[in-house]
Amino acid sequence: MERSPLSLKWLEAFQAVARSGTVRDGAQSLGVSISTVSHHLTCLEDTLGTKLLDHGKRPMPLTPTGESLLRRVDEALWLLRMGVSDIWSNDLASMVRLLRIAHIEDFDTDVGPALVQQLSKVMPRCDFSMLSRPSHEVIDLLESEQVEIGIAASMDHARIGLIEEALLRDPFILVTPKRVPALPSDLSELQNMQDALPLLRYSRTQQIGRRIEAQLRRLGARLPQRMEFESTHAILAMVAAGRGWTITTALTFARAQRYHDELRAVPFPGRPFARTISLTCAEGLPASIRGLIEQSLRSAVQRLVLAPTLARYPWLAESFALLPPSGPAHHPAAAPSAETLRT
Repeated sequence: MERSPLSLKWLEAFQAVARSGTVRDGAQSLGVSISTVSHHLTCLEDTLGTKLLDHGKRPMPLTPTGESLLRRVDEALWLLRMGVSDIWSNDLASMVRLLRIAHIEDFDTDVGPALVQQLSKVMPRCDFSMLSRPSHEVIDLLESEQVEIGIAASMDHARIGLIEEALLRDPFILVTPKRVPALPSDLSELQNMQDALPLLRYSRTQQIGRRIEAQLRRLGARLPQRMEFESTHAILAMVAAGRGWTITTALTFARAQRYHDELRAVPFPGRPFARTISLTCAEGLPASIRGLIEQSLRSAVQRLVLAPTLARYPWLAESFALLPPSGPAHHPAAAPSAETLRT
């Protein structure tokens, strides 16, 4: 069998620079020196006899040849990474010694603790780190490789190196003080209600706030900007006190049980819309671990969130539900990290 003249390190360096656009950032992502990455890239281009990146521009764009090669490199390194995962999967209890998980704040008190308790039974030698963050921060932690597992609102687009599994359909609903006598049935009544009670908005620095504002714009709803918050509990506390009304999701409302006796939740009076809560994992995490986490998470959400919420608010049953598993998914275009291959 003819031996390839190419080095795996050269391909890793090329992939890292192609992703980041600079040798410096590529070196930082690999944890090696700039000179090392530059040397590997030069060796690869010299061996192939062609330029793969335009070295005269910043960031460095790929040449047509570089674009073609990058697709093959992504696929090849992904397959290699999956092969390593398959080997590791033979010993589930010992292959992972540290698992870092970030989840949305709605899972703080029940789902998060239940998940780590279940995982610790199967993986007794593993240490667990649990972080609670807004969805956009969970994704940031995943992309910066500070956690291996994220549970958050679905990403707007696919990210390289991450595998996303849709978990829960979480519809947006209207929440008002219980004392409000007449509930709005359409958008015009929603706008009229603004004269008596203001809309208490989520901050548009958060994914949930941007999603709500986008839907209101699509529907042509013009609601004055008066109060904006980052905390769901702060919003619902003010609604319970009769200071306004809000648009939130079934999940966030379900977690604020302390205010339920002072609140009324109804379907959103305009065109229905929802977000998706997903389980997102680093691609280097073995498939067996991802499957275990997903199974445990689905069980905890059904038992601790859906069952009690739907018992009290049965009108949510058609829209607030677990999504069916997609089954094994492969994403050849999603490139593996060189750090995972080395470890």
